[in-house]
Amino acid sequence: MYRSRPKGKLDKDTLNFLSSGRADLRILHYDIIGSEAHCIMLYEVGILALPELKEIIQLLEEVKIKPEILSSYGFEDIHESVEAFVIERAGMSIGGKMQTGRSRNDQVILDIRMKIRDDINHICSEIADLIDVLLTKATENKETIMPMYTHLQQAQIGTFSHYLLSYADALFRDLDRLHMAYGRINRSPLGASAVGGSSININRNRTATLLGFDGIIKNSIDATSSRDCLLEFTGVLTIMIMTLSRMAEDLILWSTNEFGYIDISEEHSSTSSAMPNKRNPDPLELIRSKAGLALGNLVAVATILKALPSGYSRDLQDLKPVLWQVSDTAIEVLTMMNRIMKLLVIHKERMQEVANNSYAISIDIAERLVVKKKMPFRLAHRLVGSLVHTAAFQNNIPLTKLREDEIRSVMEKNEFNLEPQELMQIITEVTPRNALQFRLSAGSPNPKEQQEMISCSKSRLLQYKKETLRLRMWVEEAFDKLGLSLETYLNTCE
Repeated sequence: MYRSRPKGKLDKDTLNFLSSGRADLRILHYDIIGSEAHCIMLYEVGILALPELKEIIQLLEEVKIKPEILSSYGFEDIHESVEAFVIERAGMSIGGKMQTGRSRNDQVILDIRMKIRDDINHICSEIADLIDVLLTKATENKETIMPMYTHLQQAQIGTFSHYLLSYADALFRDLDRLHMAYGRINRSPLGASAVGGSSININRNRTATLLGFDGIIKNSIDATSSRDCLLEFTGVLTIMIMTLSRMAEDLILWSTNEFGYIDISEEHSSTSSAMPNKRNPDPLELIRSKAGLALGNLVAVATILKALPSGYSRDLQDLKPVLWQVSDTAIEVLTMMNRIMKLLVIHKERMQEVANNSYAISIDIAERLVVKKKMPFRLAHRLVGSLVHTAAFQNNIPLTKLREDEIRSVMEKNEFNLEPQELMQIITEVTPRNALQFRLSAGSPNPKEQQEMISCSKSRLLQYKKETLRLRMWVEEAFDKLGLSLETYLNTCE
């Protein structure tokens, strides 16, 4: 249909190579809405007569209800198929006016921005739901003591609540990034035409308002050819998926017999084809693998964009399936992690047992020596490290099981001005539970700090939910108004 300069039909294999029809199905709804808004504007500026507008709208609504109508139109993309359908049914004298003042270049990025805008709101809702689950679990586990890890070695005593809140905070940052990306995506490119605007007096701000955008992308080159906000969107989702991948890795490790901290519910566990004893955390392993796919998609988007000249290039067509996959993966991963966390079985006694037998209490003993005995931290560090060495050499006995003569020997070798009884008293009083009470720094796993973080997070989450709802309602209200405008024009007599 667009072959004004080249003559004859496009080679069949070339058409198949060029076609983006399958990927375009995901934006067909947005393409129709965008076309309806554009046609209303064309009527308002005098390009379309009212009967012409009404006929085009009726045909677009028909496609909206029955998109399969387009299946017989073998064109390069969905935009051409829709226009060909309208021209075939309304005639060139009417349907041929629909594309006035725009190009496929501004049309396709318009559709993508509207879809990604909806995807962001959907994903933000999913993230908020997962944070909600994490906060609920954190509230239930403020007193669930466990070792925390660095280098996969027991490092400090903490709580399962503290662990969950760390991932809630990471997900809050994902919400931050998505809301900021939304502001950059929610700008209309429509009316920028191919690259340099139009000599027809179209009203770009009017179509932006009809479609729920915050405004227009002013520069016509930028409007049609820039895709940095889509790269940003892909990057944000990749960061989020990688965060959930790390969380999945923790849960996989902690569900092993060697740790025994948690169990993945039977609803979310798989079995072995050969070993009847197995309960495999397969959904978590797939969450972990999805991070690799997301990272690959990010590289794909960046690589497609990295050397394109200004103005539209056909390379950009290949972004669409990648973007859809990124969105689908993010929603998939969030939904599955939400379900897993809701039914997660937490073995509090096992966590407590490991904490009680852990040398992760060592830094707390050293800090008590600093506070109570005014000992320089580096000397306290050396003393406790020597005690741990002595205890570990005896089949990893607890520090409280060291004999007085062993403690005295350690102290004499290091010339500490402290009686063994004084040191043993400090060692005895620094239990895992007491250690948490002793923590004073903001953001520590002290129970009071935990409660404050949970309360603040719940308030913060409520604000994000309200903002996501506001953004969603803004678009829905704009579309409702567009629908009313369509209905009004359809029922208007000349």
